[in-house]
Amino acid sequence: MVRFALAMLLAAGLPAAAHAQAREKCFGVAPAGRNDGLAGGPGRSTVDFQGDAWVWVPAGTCATLALPVQDDGTPRRGAILPLARDPG
Repeated sequence: MVRFALAMLLAAGLPAAAHAQAREKCFGVAPAGRNDGLAGGPGRSTVDFQGDAWVWVPAGTCATLALPVQDDGTPRRGAILPLARDPG
């Protein structure tokens, strides 16, 4: 009975752990005010696609998100590390 209860508790915790591992921070992809994190806190980005603001995205998708091009025509891509572009 104890083994069954322990197994059920462990099984219940697996989806949450798997979910946490299936996401990554993606910098430079959030519209202004819609970020999950930044030095100033969630929702504090002041510029669309601010390079130091991040959101959670599915793991492996950050660099492939469809984003508008930058003003100079350069493609805009997300990154798993903070970017120097578009400071807030």
